[in-house]
Amino acid sequence: MTLAELVPLGVKISIVTIVFALGLSARPRDLVHLVRHPALAARSALAIMLVMPIVAVLLVKFVGLSAPVAIMLIALSLAPTPPILPRKQLKAGGDASYAISLLATMGLVSILWVPLALELIQRVSGLPLGIATPKVASVVAVTILIPLLAGIALAYFAPALAAKLAPIVSKAGLLLLVVVALLILVSQWRHMAGLVGDGTVLAFVAFVVVGLAVGHALGGPDPSDRTVLALATASRHPGLALAVAHVNYPDAKALVAAVLLFLVVNVIVSIPYVVWRKRAGAAGAVDL
Repeated sequence: MTLAELVPLGVKISIVTIVFALGLSARPRDLVHLVRHPALAARSALAIMLVMPIVAVLLVKFVGLSAPVAIMLIALSLAPTPPILPRKQLKAGGDASYAISLLATMGLVSILWVPLALELIQRVSGLPLGIATPKVASVVAVTILIPLLAGIALAYFAPALAAKLAPIVSKAGLLLLVVVALLILVSQWRHMAGLVGDGTVLAFVAFVVVGLAVGHALGGPDPSDRTVLALATASRHPGLALAVAHVNYPDAKALVAAVLLFLVVNVIVSIPYVVWRKRAGAAGAVDL
């Protein structure tokens, strides 16, 4: 097996491991948190699945992006919450039940929503877009639903074992992800640099900033919910976005470079917000 084959496999294994570890620390009732809070569920869907695709279409129209970047941005705007995001949300002071429920719920909804939304956006933008529902279902099942449910099941039937495994599995998955991410960055650095200066970075920054603002505004009165929704609205599942984009644009190198640049921009632009929410949470705890 070549390095080119090992790297994608490493990404999948690391994501599955991290999500499994998340499930080990979760409870079955976390999955239905949004069912028990329908107003929050509606605002979450509005922010993630409606507002941000509109923002992406407007950016594609007015910034003048290249074809791979335009398709990738549309794909990112439709992808659900990324599997490793709950770690970041919890560190920033977000509610665990909401973060887990949002991950699972948006993943499930995306199976039907992504193909439908692509068809609608294709008619509006003229971009050749589309993907089969089974392809979306496969990505969501492998990277989100199966490992999350497996972790929750083990935690339910063997809580002591799950508590011991959770930190070990989480650290192992994160370490593998970091190693694989560095390998990808090194191999794609030149392609990423080629996207700087043509409006791509500006579009990605705008998408993340608007996502943080929209999610924070629609998160409701609970500060922890605002934190979770803000980060979820600004972030996207890179695996599903790549799957969507690759179906509609054959140049894999251009797409990988675009999604990597988005991830880098997302991390950098989100830092001030994460720091602010951590400090706000700490201040609230002191006041109590």
